[in-house]
Amino acid sequence: MRRSAACWPCWPAACSRDCAGGSPMSSEPVIVVRGLGKRYPMYAKPHHRLLELLFGARDGRWRREHRALQAVSFDVRRGETLGIVGCNGSGKSTLLQILCGTLASSEGEVQVRGRVAALLELGAGFNPEFSGRENVYLNAAVLGLTREQVDARLERILGFADIGDFIDQPVRTYSSGMFVRLAFAVAIHVEPDVLIVDEALSVGDEAFQRKCFARIEAMRAAGCTILFVSHSSQTVVQLCDRAIWLDAGRLRLDGSPRDVVAAYHREVLSGRADSESRADRVEAADDASIVPTAIELRRSSSLVEYERHGGELSGARLAAVDGGTAEVLERGKRYRFSYQLRVERDSPGARAGMMIRNREGFELAGASFEVERLLGRDPGAGDVLRVAFEFDCLLYPGTYFLSCGAMAVGEGGEHYLHRLVDAYEIRVLPELSGDRRRAQPQGVFDLRVDVDARFDHHHGPSA
Repeated sequence: MRRSAACWPCWPAACSRDCAGGSPMSSEPVIVVRGLGKRYPMYAKPHHRLLELLFGARDGRWRREHRALQAVSFDVRRGETLGIVGCNGSGKSTLLQILCGTLASSEGEVQVRGRVAALLELGAGFNPEFSGRENVYLNAAVLGLTREQVDARLERILGFADIGDFIDQPVRTYSSGMFVRLAFAVAIHVEPDVLIVDEALSVGDEAFQRKCFARIEAMRAAGCTILFVSHSSQTVVQLCDRAIWLDAGRLRLDGSPRDVVAAYHREVLSGRADSESRADRVEAADDASIVPTAIELRRSSSLVEYERHGGELSGARLAAVDGGTAEVLERGKRYRFSYQLRVERDSPGARAGMMIRNREGFELAGASFEVERLLGRDPGAGDVLRVAFEFDCLLYPGTYFLSCGAMAVGEGGEHYLHRLVDAYEIRVLPELSGDRRRAQPQGVFDLRVDVDARFDHHHGPSA
């Protein structure tokens, strides 16, 4: 691998180059990657390493190679924010470590111009026995600041981290959130030309994440180049100017965040369906008016199941009302979410409902109904209640969770018969519409905003 003489670290005390020049989103490339590859030797047994040292590795008998990256090439312009998506093990972290200079590549060329600040592995660049204050000086020195420069910025760094008296305690006593607070505060106050973030912010609390993203937006506006790895599709689409998709170490797609995220989600969900064979796909529903051409939803790893008190929920299914696929949801289409409740005892005042929440746990939208008002009587012991909720998918592209539950009135008041929170993971893709009047949504919900604009007066070119 050949690495440019202009790459990180560009120490300000020893370098007279103008690394911070240029305007936001200029055409000048700050990062150039050509034919990048990384190979790791894999040994079946520990002593094979020794045998390879003694007898050589020409025939490859003692090892096999794992290719973490293969022929990856791309450029990043000054002031651009690049999102990187891909499954676990796709090579995202390996790529970022090579760009930071903490890992050597096996082949290819990398050029990085300017000072790089990175948030990679939790606690990287920190000495666990040093206090937080001492680690600020240590980490800032690694990033190229002198002690005098750190002194001038220390108050701002500590104010942003906001960890109170813990700043003078050994960082081995810190929680993961405190680690991230301090590391991010240092990284942004060294005023980097390139900021690299590898999912580190996911461990911070919600308020701190909002503060971090607000600062990232300000750094974007100031012309900082940002590489951002996240499993949050909504964050990638909102934050990034461009995205790349890494798949098994190869660059699968390079384009707009919406296009890349949509293609990635389709592949992930399609692969999941193939690997699981979808043996439980519903071919003929018992009641076509309730479940039309649906797929049975598998319970998510985030499921929180409440104890049963007189009922059992099962058979959750999701279908597109127009008969299309429901493995992923397309914004703008109508869907039907259904399940059944097996009632174990008489349940006066019974209600059934659904709720959609985001990854952060916020309840975004839902619905419920009273069984007696809809069907003329309350459910009794032995009944099987089949319910369905039709809804328009007006959610912003991203990952969400479906919850469902049923309640009844007992001696102590209303209680759950059974409840499944965050039971089913769903993914929403962008709407495939060519309507130029339809504005791109911002936030969480699509309000179906149509755009109308005109010029009141025509002004020709000035003479």
